[in-house]
Amino acid sequence: VGGAAVTFAADGADVTVTPAVAYFTFASSDTAVATVDPAGLITAVAEGSATITAKLGNVDAGGAVTVTVTAGTPERVVFGDDFAAGVSFQDFGGATNAVTVDTTEFHEGAASLRIEVPAAGYTGGALKLDAPANLSGYDAVSFWAKASADNPVNVLGFGNNAATNFYQAEWNGVGLTGTWTQYIIPIPDAARLTAEDGLFHFAEGPEHGAYTFWLDDIRYVSLGAPTIENARPAIATETASREVGGTFQVNGTSVTYAVNGMDQTISAARGYFTYASSDPTVATVDTSGNGIALAVGTTVITAQLAGVDAAGALTVEVTLPSVPSTAAPTPTVPSGDVISLYSNAYTNVTVDTWSAVWDSADVVDAQIAGDDAKLYTNLAFAGIEFTSAPVDASAMTHFHMDIWTPNSTVFRVKLVDFGTDGAFGGGDDTEHELTFDGASTPALVTGTWMSLEIPFTDFVNLANRGHLAQLIIVGSTSTVYVDNVYFHR
Repeated sequence: VGGAAVTFAADGADVTVTPAVAYFTFASSDTAVATVDPAGLITAVAEGSATITAKLGNVDAGGAVTVTVTAGTPERVVFGDDFAAGVSFQDFGGATNAVTVDTTEFHEGAASLRIEVPAAGYTGGALKLDAPANLSGYDAVSFWAKASADNPVNVLGFGNNAATNFYQAEWNGVGLTGTWTQYIIPIPDAARLTAEDGLFHFAEGPEHGAYTFWLDDIRYVSLGAPTIENARPAIATETASREVGGTFQVNGTSVTYAVNGMDQTISAARGYFTYASSDPTVATVDTSGNGIALAVGTTVITAQLAGVDAAGALTVEVTLPSVPSTAAPTPTVPSGDVISLYSNAYTNVTVDTWSAVWDSADVVDAQIAGDDAKLYTNLAFAGIEFTSAPVDASAMTHFHMDIWTPNSTVFRVKLVDFGTDGAFGGGDDTEHELTFDGASTPALVTGTWMSLEIPFTDFVNLANRGHLAQLIIVGSTSTVYVDNVYFHR
C-alpha cells in the first residue's frame, strides 16, 4: 500500500503531511483472496477480488486498493518421478546413451533421471512431447541436478526435439556438483513457443572422463522479477563479405539475464529474434536470421529480442561475383599410386559427406569449364567425413588438393585419424592442421587455381594415417572451389 497522507485543518487552512505507513492499520475485505500485513504489503492468496482499506487511529482513511487475483498458469512437469504423460526420450544422432529412471537417487519424491557419461563419444538426447504444446505462459525451465563429480555439462536446454531446433535455447557449461541444486533457464521470448514439443535436452562429452549426473523435477514455470530480470540480448559483431546472390546468417544470438541477481547467458536460436537491414536493396534477412545479398553495396543488420534492441551488428559488404574461368589442373599421378576422395581423373572412394552437420559452411556441386568441382560458400569450417570407410593412407606420401578462392585470406587443412578403434574420441585419435596465408609456403593466392601438394611429413602431429576419417577445411568466411582431393605416393 502506498500514497499514505493525512490532511489537517490548521488556522483555517488545510495542511497535508505524509506519515509512515506504520501509523496505519490495514484490513482486507476477503482474506481468502488477499492479505495485507502491518507494513502494507499485500499478498495474493487465491483467485478473486478484495478491497484493502486503512485506518489512522479510529479514523477511516480515504481511498482504497482493489486487488484482483487471476489464476496463474499451472506448472508443466516434464519429469518428476518419471517422464510426464506424453513425454518420451529421443536419442541424439550418434549418441551413446544410458539414460534410466533411478529410484535410489532423487531430489524429492521417489526417483530421478540418471545419465551415464561415456568414456568415449557423447551422451545426448531430448525429452520430447508426443504433440506440440503451447508453452507461451511460462518464462523459464526449472530443474534440479547433481553429479558424481564436479563437472560442467556441455549443454542443457530446450527447444530441440532431436529433429528440429528452430526455438532452441541452451545454457552451456553448467557447473554441477555433488549436491542437489536448482537451476533455472529463462525462456528468451515465450510468446514464440505456441507449438513446441522439445521440452528439454542435454549433451555431454567425455572431456572429464566417464561419470554420472542426475536430473529431477524438470518443469516449466512462471517466475518473473526479481528472480528473472534485466534481459540483455546480443548478436555477434561481424563483417561478412558476399558476392551478389550469396547468402549469410546472423551469428552469436544470445541473451544475458540476471537470475537471482547473478548474470547468466543463454545461447538463443536465431528464430527468437527479429531482424532489420539498414539498406534492404543491398541485402535482406528473414525471420530465421538467414540473409541474401542482392546488390553491390554495404548494409548493417541489427536485431531485437521481444522488443529489446540487441547489442552487436552484422555488416554485410556485397561485391560482384567472381568465379574461376578455367578448370583445375588435370592430375598426372598414375591411378595405381592414388587414393582419391574427389576427382574426375580417378575412381573415388566413399565419402560420407562433404559438409558435416556440425560444420559451418554451404557446399554445392559446380562445373568449371566442364570439370566437376565442389563450391563452398560462407566457409567458416567444413567437415569432410569418410568415417564409414576410413582410408588407409599408410603407403601414401602426400596429400593433394586444388583450391580456387576470390576472397579468402587464410585457408587451413586438417587431417584426422580415428586410430585402430575407428571411433572419434576413443583415445588413439591423432590430427594435424596446416595454415596457408600470404606469408606461408606456398603462399595463399586468390583468383587462380592453387595446388596444395603436401608431404605427410608436414602433418607432424598426425602420428597415424591407417584410419583417416576426416578432412577439415577452414576458411575466413569465404568462397572456395575445391577439386582433385587425393592421397598419393
